This record gives sequence, C-alpha cells and structure tokens, in this order.
Amino acid sequence: MPEFTDAHGVVIVYDRHPARTASPRAVVQLLHGVGEHAGRYGALIDALTGAGYTVYADDHRGHGRTGMRQWHDPARLGRLGRGGHPAAVAALWQLSRLIREENPDLPLVLLGHSWGSFLAQILLNRHPDAYDGLVLSGSALRTPTGLNAGDLNAPWAGAGASGVEWLSSDPEVGRAFLADPLTTSIPLLRLFGPLDAVRLYGRPRRDPGVDVPALLMVGGDDTVGGPRSVHRLAAAYRERSGFTDVTTLVYPGARHEIFNEIQQADVRADLLAWLDRRFPARD
Repeated sequence: MPEFTDAHGVVIVYDRHPARTASPRAVVQLLHGVGEHAGRYGALIDALTGAGYTVYADDHRGHGRTGMRQWHDPARLGRLGRGGHPAAVAALWQLSRLIREENPDLPLVLLGHSWGSFLAQILLNRHPDAYDGLVLSGSALRTPTGLNAGDLNAPWAGAGASGVEWLSSDPEVGRAFLADPLTTSIPLLRLFGPLDAVRLYGRPRRDPGVDVPALLMVGGDDTVGGPRSVHRLAAAYRERSGFTDVTTLVYPGARHEIFNEIQQADVRADLLAWLDRRFPARD
C-alpha cells in the first residue's frame, strides 16, 4: 500500500490501480464518501482500469485503513482528527499533486461520491486549473436547502429496518456495509461536529477561467440531495462557473450508492461512455 504523510503527520493510505491497456486514457482520482473507504469500489475500479483509466483511490483522513493507522480503534473511524475538514481537503490536494507528478502527460479526472463529491467540488473551486474532468455521484448543491440534514433513512424506517436502507435498494449492500470492519454508520454531523459540518457548505466558483466537463449522477430516490438538488448544482455549474459541458443522469428507483445499486452495470457503462467521449484512446 503506498502512503504519504499530510501536514499534520497523519499517514494517508492509498492505492494505485494501473490501466490495463497499453496506453492509458487518463487518471481518475476516486474520492469515497463519509464512514466508508476505497475498498468498497472494487467493481468500479475494475471497470475503469479495464477501459484504460489509471485509478488512484485513498482512504480519507479518519477513514478505512488511514483511520485505523490514525486511531488504532475502529470505534473512532470517521473522525477527522487534528486539522479537521480543511486538513482532509489539503491531504486530497497533496495526492492530486502526487498524481500529476507521476502522470504528467495524462488528464486528471475527479470522481467523488457523496462526501467525496463535496470534497471534489471544493478541490475544483480552489484549483480549477488542476483538473480536466469532474464526475459527481450522490451529490448535492452544498447549501442548507440543497443538503438533507435530517434522517436519511426516514422513507424506509419501521420495524426490522437496519438503518442503512438509504444506501441501496439491494439489501445485501446494507448487510455488507454493517458487517465491514472499516465502515461506520454514525451520521456525519456526529462524526465531524458542527463546525466542520458547516464547512461543507458552498457553491460552484464563479468564472473559474476554465471549462471543465462535468457529469452528475444521482439516484431518483437518493435522500442526501436527490435529483432536484443535483439539477440545481448542474445549473450552478453552467450559470456561475460557465461550464458548457454539464450532463445530469438520474436513475429511477436507485438510492444513494448508484455504483452499488441493482442497475450498477448500467451506471458504470454510462460513466465509461461519458469518459470515453471526452478522453479518447491514445496510440
């Protein structure tokens, strides 16, 4: 497992998955969500590398293997530690720079899910020249009216509910999440605290000076933001940032984790088709 040390001395663990083609098309920096880790994205990573994309996927601060190195206690997984959310963002930017150093001639695409999609939005706002594409899954407009701060599992509450039905309509996904020793179902607000939770708010940057292609993918039954919020986010990228290539895909009946949904093969195919049109194969 490759690793690097952030500005606060936290060791960030990540994986590098080389493209399984002679000439890679681009590099994808994969950003997972809160309470989980990069190891849950095996099928997606396999599809990307098979299609010619090199993938870098870290376990963010406090999460997964990084979190276990940081805390040595699974009960503390998900807690960001010294430096809080700004340090988590800075560590991802540190990894972006490392990716550029190792792959100077390849485009770099940010692919973020849920909290990872918010981190991707923040990174693109701060460093718009550093990225060549943006893919957001399970995202939302980062405002109090765009993000659901309530019970994400409310539509599925009742006798026998596990509390994680909001993740996917496939019951096995919820069971696997709860059985995973590197995940936590503690809500974001409790993990991060109110100050770092408020730091999630923000909007796409006005006039960043670049035109980055963006793909926004969301389940029709996603309770984090849902289609309405994602459509508002897409409009903000067009109107505030001036992006001319913004695509929104909504998957009816799908919940939050579209890459772990029953129709996940279609989701992966749509992602690859979008990427392939913008990052052609190299001789």
